[in-house]
Amino acid sequence: MQASSLKKEIVTFLGVMLCCILWGSAFPGIKIGYSLWNIAADDTWRIIRFAGIRFFLAGILVILIGSLMKKKFLFPKKNEWGKILFLSLFQTIGQYVFFYVGLAHTTGVNSAIVDSLTAFFAIIIACFFFRTEHLTVRKILGCILGLSGIILINISSEGFSFHPLGDGLIALSALCYGVSSNMIKKYAVNYDTVLFSGFQFALGGLIMTIIGQTGISIFEAPSPEYQEISYLPAVGILLYLALVSSVAYTLWGILLRTNDVSKISIFGFMNPIIGVILSAILLKETSVLGIKYFLALLLISTGIVIVNLKFPNPKEKT
Repeated sequence: MQASSLKKEIVTFLGVMLCCILWGSAFPGIKIGYSLWNIAADDTWRIIRFAGIRFFLAGILVILIGSLMKKKFLFPKKNEWGKILFLSLFQTIGQYVFFYVGLAHTTGVNSAIVDSLTAFFAIIIACFFFRTEHLTVRKILGCILGLSGIILINISSEGFSFHPLGDGLIALSALCYGVSSNMIKKYAVNYDTVLFSGFQFALGGLIMTIIGQTGISIFEAPSPEYQEISYLPAVGILLYLALVSSVAYTLWGILLRTNDVSKISIFGFMNPIIGVILSAILLKETSVLGIKYFLALLLISTGIVIVNLKFPNPKEKT
């Protein structure tokens, strides 16, 4: 392999890993946010509003950073708004309404592993629906191993246990991601991924905030929800989560533009490893860990290696 190719591979790997670390920290970060803002598991409308504010702020950050980098204010053209809205329906609204509500009904450790279905869905959708890639034996085997790890964590002494309101919604969130990652790959050919990322976050976040606030006003009785909130850490975690999205998704979009969807998306299997570790530490969920979680993470990690394994070309100079 030539030095320039090796350098590109290293830069790509470091970029992907930074995204995974940021996303992995979001699992415990969101749970901590619920606690700091006094949001209970059944406060669905407040959960949607919390998510909406986060992504609206993330969108503003992306737009500001992108505008500074390009030394001009980023603003969509007339023919781009429809595509941005369509992307937002999957990448922000669909993915994160399901994710935030699902996370409220399961552990950070469990959700981190179920969410690794994102890589599985992204590859399947790329191969069968968008037809931008070919499904190879390596990709099939890698997906099977990753999926096996997810199934393993849902097996208990009582049998297979899959909770629709928790694990099920996290899985639907992963499906939305699978669609959106392929849409980003498609749009990146002709459009500015930073502009699309920023405005789809801001638009989706605004819609979610309005939906959440409307739901609170209509379906919930007035309550002193903010009386006992410590605002410095509460606002701090919200800003951190917004930063996670703005940095990770912008970088992820850039990486998808220059690489195959499967090559990048398969690293999504690293999210559960990082998410499990951080959830266990920050949320004190070490009691739920056991040998099956270790085996599940091992299966997922092996799937990553197999999908990205490349056999050297005998004619290629090393």
